[in-house]
Parts: sequence; structure tokens; C-alpha cells
Amino acid sequence: MGKALLVVVVLLAGTLLAGVAPASAHAVLTGSDPREGTVLKTAPEHVTVSFSESVALTEDSVRVLDPDSRPVTAGDPVRADGRADTARVPLTDGLQQGTYTVSWRVLSEDSHAVSGAFTFSVGTPSQTRAASAAEPAVAPSIDVLYGIGRYVAYGGLALLIGTAVFVQVCRPGAGATQALRGPFLAGWWALTLATTALLLMRGPYASGDGPAGVLDPRLLRDTVGSRPGIALLVRLALLLLVAMLLRHGRSEERHDRRTVTVGIALTLALATTWAAAEHASTGIQVPAAMTSAALHLLAMSVWLGGLTALLVTLYRAPAAVPLRPAVVGRFSRLALGAVGVLAATGIYQSWRGLGSWDAFTTPYGRVLALKTGTVILMLTAASYSRSWTGRLLRVPPVQPVLVTAGSGQGTPPDPPTKDGPGAVPEAAGIGSEGGRRGLRRSVLAEAVIGVAVLALTTVLTGSQPGRATVEAARASTVSGQPDVNLTVVPFDTGAPAGSGRVQITLEPGRVGRNVVEAVVFGADGGLIAIPELRLTFTQTDKRVGPLDAELVDQSGYWGSDTLDLPLAGTWMMRATVRVSDIDQVTVSKTVEIAS
Repeated sequence: MGKALLVVVVLLAGTLLAGVAPASAHAVLTGSDPREGTVLKTAPEHVTVSFSESVALTEDSVRVLDPDSRPVTAGDPVRADGRADTARVPLTDGLQQGTYTVSWRVLSEDSHAVSGAFTFSVGTPSQTRAASAAEPAVAPSIDVLYGIGRYVAYGGLALLIGTAVFVQVCRPGAGATQALRGPFLAGWWALTLATTALLLMRGPYASGDGPAGVLDPRLLRDTVGSRPGIALLVRLALLLLVAMLLRHGRSEERHDRRTVTVGIALTLALATTWAAAEHASTGIQVPAAMTSAALHLLAMSVWLGGLTALLVTLYRAPAAVPLRPAVVGRFSRLALGAVGVLAATGIYQSWRGLGSWDAFTTPYGRVLALKTGTVILMLTAASYSRSWTGRLLRVPPVQPVLVTAGSGQGTPPDPPTKDGPGAVPEAAGIGSEGGRRGLRRSVLAEAVIGVAVLALTTVLTGSQPGRATVEAARASTVSGQPDVNLTVVPFDTGAPAGSGRVQITLEPGRVGRNVVEAVVFGADGGLIAIPELRLTFTQTDKRVGPLDAELVDQSGYWGSDTLDLPLAGTWMMRATVRVSDIDQVTVSKTVEIAS
């Protein structure tokens, strides 16, 4: 049975690892056509949005509403030019003038839902428009329930793994092992039930539906075909194997090396089900990140679950069978190793999730800082536990009660002299009430703080990493605060109907390659078509330019993506506007280009 279980574990873990590819944690909107805020002369045939990574689409991934809040899409979203990082939706014919609202919602490679909204106009902007605020990516009720499910799953894993490791490594004795069977089974049931609930809620989490979608067969079918759904199914299969292994080992009372090896393989595979479907599976250095995430989760489980096992042993172990000091000493060393792994993997994951000091100002960075402080507080409590442990290990064990054969009566050994080698202070032994009380308090404090650490870990797994947030602020062009340079230049050729203004957008308005878009408005504020528009940039102080933007008429606006500005600072922008065969004028305005 042991070899068969190992083969199954390898196959299940391989299923999870297949198809894992680098991407950015949480998709970021990087562009759209039409762009946010643009005014088009003619109605577009479709709307396209582009992202920083591949995204999963649903039938409502892109919605377009007219000024009266009526949908104007003519089909479901599809990939633009076959690219997995895009979504394109066709529009109905005969769109009226006014402002249109585009709302989007997709699933990132790391399985988290993201959403947003922006507007564009046809003809002239309208006074009325649909609400442009993005809807929540996940229904609030599902978001709360899904977070609770993840928290319970973390707690169940910690109990399951921590208790098992405590029994195998610390060897607390038959009485304590029997007392720990309850926490072990509680961990198994908590993890199994939480995983089942997460599997059912994954459908409405991905689609944006409410709790009514939990039992929707269509959503459940979509879930089992997705990577998060496969990870949850694999986790349930692994938990079934754990139950089979437990029953097999109990029925034959076997705890040989082969059984332990299979148990270790199952433990590693369980941790992989998290690493393969969360932040570690996307972004930079995916193999190292997944390894680090699995080790971090295992070390957390060994420490927090082991603390719970030690606490149960201290409170529930029979007084007649005192906890041996060697057991506490073994756990102290085990916990110290787990803390070392947590520190090493935590530093790496913090760097990977943040990327810069600026990212500490993001929600992810603030939660990470709070978690770090909480872990430091937990380590402080752990130092008291180690202090108690060291004190107890330096004290000789309490003399046992000898039982004579056939009499059933305990015969105590000769009492030690006050100053003899067998002298034991009354409250110093771990079996004494004083020793137990001190260790109980410090371990209980660690366990309570550990509950808070688990809660913060759950919040982190559901938050956008700080690195992605900073990248979104820099790269996103339609996220409500686009990184663009907008300039309006008035013009007047002196001819009738020869005045108006040119609205010019530089994106990102920084050194390097820029996208240029320009629209021309007449004296009445409406869009007008002109036969020619030329735009040049000159930096007189550095004797650079003029650089021609090489604008091309795009049937509603003038655009180019070839302008390369080599220097930061103040540039003179000159626009030559020709409104007829003989009427033209050149106007200028300064623009600031960032580094």
C-alpha cells in the first residue's frame, strides 16, 4: 500500500504543477481601445482591453453601457488576435452620440478576481452617463465566506500536520498520544469540510454571482476545469489518502519507516495544493516561489500545530503520567528549526511580494508589516517558553512511583536528602503544578497570537501583492488615475470657422517611447475633421529637435506610437493645424516630460 500511495501522490502533485507559467500576480489593465476619456468622431465596432498577464474570461467579462445605462454589446468577450491577455467584445450598430461606460471583470493567473471601469465618448461627451465606478470583483457575501473557508483550511492544516509531527518527533508517550488523537481528527475534518466549501464557492467567486450560485451545475463544471478547482479536488483526494493511511496504520498498529515516508509525501503534496493555486504560482521566479511557499506553510503548520499539541498535552495529560522534560526539549528544538525556515522563506516572499520600499504603503505592505510585528510578538512569547523549557531540562526528573508485582500498591523510593543528588524542588519538575503552570501560560500566549498570525496570512493570500499594486500605478493607463500628459492648445487661422482647440495626450508623458493622441474641436465645442495635423517637439536648451510625432489620421482622432523623447524637462510642442487647402496655423505650448 505504501508504494501505491507514493505513486498516487506524485501523480496528483504533477497534475498541479503542470502548466504553471510566469506571470504577474493579479492582472493589471495596461491598455484599451478606445482609450479612457477619448472622444471619437465615429462609433467603434468593438471594445478591447489588454492586461499584464493572461486572464480567464466569462460572458460578463466586458460590459459596455450607453449614456442611458443600456447594454450595447453584441456578443460574448473573445480574445483579440488570439492573445490570452486581451478581451474584445463587439458593439451593436448605430451607437448614438454621448459617453459610454466600459466595465470589466476577469480572473488573474493567481486565481483572484479583478475589476475596473472607464469611459469614452462618441461625437461629444454627454451630460448623462452610466455609473463609471467598478463593481466589486467578488460578491461581498461570497468574499466573506470564501475568506472564512481559507482561514479554517489553514487552521485545519496546522492541526493536522503539527499534531502528527509532534507525535512522531517529540514522542510524548502513549497517554499523551491518545489525547492528541482528537486535535488530529479535528484538523482533518476542518480541512476537509473547508476544502469542500471552497470548491462549491469557487464558481460564484469566479463568476461574481452571489451565494445562489454555489449549487449551480454550470459554475461547478467550470470550477473543476480550472486550476484552483483542480487544486481543491487534489487536496480532497490527498485527505482521503490520509484517512486511508491512518486507518491502515491503526488497524495494523504500524508506524514503520515506510508509513512515515508516505505520510511525509502526503504532507508535501498537501502544501503544494496551496502553492500551485495562489500568488506563488505566478510572477517572477515561479519554481523558487512555489518551493518557498510550500516550506513556509509547512513550517507554520509545524510550529502552530505543534504548539496546540503541546498545549493539549499540558492540559489533558494525566497528572499520574507527567510530561517528560525530554518531550518539551524536542519540541523546543523543532520549533526553533521551524522558526528559522519561516524567517528565511518569509524574507524571500516579502521581497517577492513587495519589490520596493514604496510597496509598504500599499494595503498588502501594511498587512505584511502587521503580520511581521505579530510574529515578533509571538517570538517574544516563545522566548519565555524556551526559558521555561531550559529551566525544566536542568532539573532532574521527578522520582517515579514503583509498583510491586501482585500487590497493586505503589512503593515510593527512599526520599532524597535535602542536599543529595536526587533532591528536586517542589515546583521545579515539569510534572509539578508549578512547572506545568509556567509552561502553560507561555505556550497559551504563543497559540493565541498564532491565531492572529493565521488570520493575517489569510488576508495576505487574498490581497494584491504590493509589487503588482505599484506596477499597476505605473503601467495602467485607464485605472482612474492614468499616467498621461494632457495638453489643450487653442488655435485660430483667422478664417470663418477656422478656430478651435487641439487636445493632445502623451502617454506615459515620460522619457522614452510615447503614445500620442490628438483630437480637434471646433469653435462650437464639437469634433471636427481637418485635412492635416502635424506635431513636433523641441528642447531648445539641449538643442534637441524638432522631433516629428508623425501623426496619422485614425478616423476620428490623430495618433502615433513612434515618438521617442530622449530627455526629461521642458519641451516646446508645436502643432500645425490645417483646416482647409489654404488656411492653417502653427501654435505652440510647453509640456513637462518626466524622467
